[in-house]
Amino acid sequence: MRLVMFAAMGAMLIASLAVPDVFGDDALLFACAYAFVRIAHLVLYTVAGWGDRDLLGAVARLGVGTTIGVGLLFVAAALDGPVQLAVWAVALVIDMLGAYIGGGKGWRLAPGHFAERHALIIIIALGESIVALGLGASHKLDAGVIVAALLGLAIAGVLWWLYFDVVAIVAERKLREATGKAQLTMARDSYSHLHLPMVAGIILFAVGAKKTLGDVGEPLKLVPAVALCGGVALYLVAHVLFRLRNVGS
Repeated sequence: MRLVMFAAMGAMLIASLAVPDVFGDDALLFACAYAFVRIAHLVLYTVAGWGDRDLLGAVARLGVGTTIGVGLLFVAAALDGPVQLAVWAVALVIDMLGAYIGGGKGWRLAPGHFAERHALIIIIALGESIVALGLGASHKLDAGVIVAALLGLAIAGVLWWLYFDVVAIVAERKLREATGKAQLTMARDSYSHLHLPMVAGIILFAVGAKKTLGDVGEPLKLVPAVALCGGVALYLVAHVLFRLRNVGS
């Protein structure tokens, strides 16, 4: 288990290093590294579920979407331009829809552990946003940079507060109270899927904040402006949907 985990970590590191040129020269490298991570993922599930026919069946169904999605990344590596982007989009959709095959039948869930792992991902993303603030403000400090850095920190704090003060606690309790298929589908929808746009929103906000701090006296260009405001908006929309799916409010 540990050896597979370490190997997957190494492959994920290579995949992350390939991201800046993932639609160029490093497309094939990314596909290979990402494929290794997903295969390791399935291998660990298989080892953990050995002897449990229902769980092995669930792993096999998950493997269908994984195989098609990863296979399309290799196809995309041989393409370029809009066609490459289209194949990537199809790969993403198919990979995510793979979790819906079988409706969650066969999986086993530890609700407390599952909720805690996703909460830690939110914390890590918020921590990275603070790092981005530090990188953006790593030049000459003046009143504008200091105020902007403190405002960025305040926003990160508010995003943390929105998630952890009430919603995360109540959502975990709801997940514990649910049973059977209802619990599995709740975990899939509200944690596996709806936490993804929350994390993406935090990352976009971090990009926008870093660019803002790079030159606080100049108007923001379109991309960092959309990242700064759109990132927070994306987080809030996903947060509301997470609350709606788990708590019903």
